[in-house]
Amino acid sequence: MEKTLGIGLAGFGTVGTGVWETLERNLELILKRTGVEVEIKRIAVRDPKKARLKDVPTEAFTTDWLEVVNDPDVDIVVELIGGTTTAFDIVASALSAGKPVVTGNKALLAERGKELFSLSLEKDTPIHFEAAVAGGIPIIKTVQDSFVGNQIESMAGIINGTSNYILQRMTEAGLGYEEALGEAQQLGYAEADPTLDVNGWDAAHKAILLATLAYGFIIDPTKVYVRGIERVRSTDIEFAKRLGFVVKLLCVVREHEDGTIELRTQPSFIPGSHVLASVNGVFNAVAVIGDAAGESLFYGRGAGKDPTASSVVADIVEAARSVGEMKPGSHRGFLPYKDEGKIMDIEDTQTPYYVRFDVTDEPGVVAKIANELAIAGIGIAGTHSPVNADDPDADFVDMVFQLHTCRFGLLKDTLKKIEALSCVNARPVVFRIENLT
Repeated sequence: MEKTLGIGLAGFGTVGTGVWETLERNLELILKRTGVEVEIKRIAVRDPKKARLKDVPTEAFTTDWLEVVNDPDVDIVVELIGGTTTAFDIVASALSAGKPVVTGNKALLAERGKELFSLSLEKDTPIHFEAAVAGGIPIIKTVQDSFVGNQIESMAGIINGTSNYILQRMTEAGLGYEEALGEAQQLGYAEADPTLDVNGWDAAHKAILLATLAYGFIIDPTKVYVRGIERVRSTDIEFAKRLGFVVKLLCVVREHEDGTIELRTQPSFIPGSHVLASVNGVFNAVAVIGDAAGESLFYGRGAGKDPTASSVVADIVEAARSVGEMKPGSHRGFLPYKDEGKIMDIEDTQTPYYVRFDVTDEPGVVAKIANELAIAGIGIAGTHSPVNADDPDADFVDMVFQLHTCRFGLLKDTLKKIEALSCVNARPVVFRIENLT
């Protein structure tokens, strides 16, 4: 490479400092392997008084992100501030200036990707976003490059470490949801405001990006079914264990024969024998099935300073290789290749189910529920009604039904009728039982 390429960072928090440290530590190794030489020239921060790494020159910092984008010494812009407003302006401005962008911002690309990818095409300038999904796992490049000759049949992933840690602690230590969340916050695995992690949207944004890569069209987030882990209770965790399952927040992406794409995120029962059931703590994993490659599993740390910085640096090197060498329509960032596609209505999706009913302990309860299921044509695989060890004389019990595969819309309609029964005390709790083979 004829010159050292300048990098501009927008944001210098956990990941930004990780990028600086990784480049400082491994710059010579990167040069030997790739011939690419880069240097961080400018860094935009919100608070210039905040303590920074000692070896970063103070003159590199600015509070105006436009100074980063417009600096003639900056060839590549790295957006690490998060959010979808200022981050959008930074990325759009960099693309308009013909400067490749590296970002780890899954919410930005999932919610405003249509605008940014259109601008990327118009300006023939790439957006690289490996760090947006699964931290240090190179799943973006894998789907984009290694599976380029495959029709991707499905992807199933555990791609939010916070929720995975909470569910693991509920499973292994018997903690309640609030207690497990508090522990995750104390350990730094969950933010002070963990909303996007526990309500499923952090994982869903990542799933949207994977589906966009796999099937080539921009996906409207409002068409995507998302449920979080807030309503998971110890009772369901214990039932899952007794029945041979593990509860995980699972993202499912699947193409059907009619070309529709099933795309959903929700807590699910996964067979204990499946490899995804053993993904614990803050680790992530994605299982991909291609028509040629078959099933592949990608596993690693899904967040954290160093794993995420690893992906950002890999994208910086990829972007540096393209500077000055881009040809129209051939840049290495993602470009949609379909004008549109169809997301399957969640009510048309089908799986087996676990349904827990809070019922009054009276004769005929099972028969009444089973009758409504039979009228709807929903098969019953089994029923379970354990004794409450804490209060064996209690009037209220949990009744669990395992149901055969049926349309989700049919199940919803049937459960509304069951909920209206006098012996049912609360809204039924539903988990999908996933078939991941």
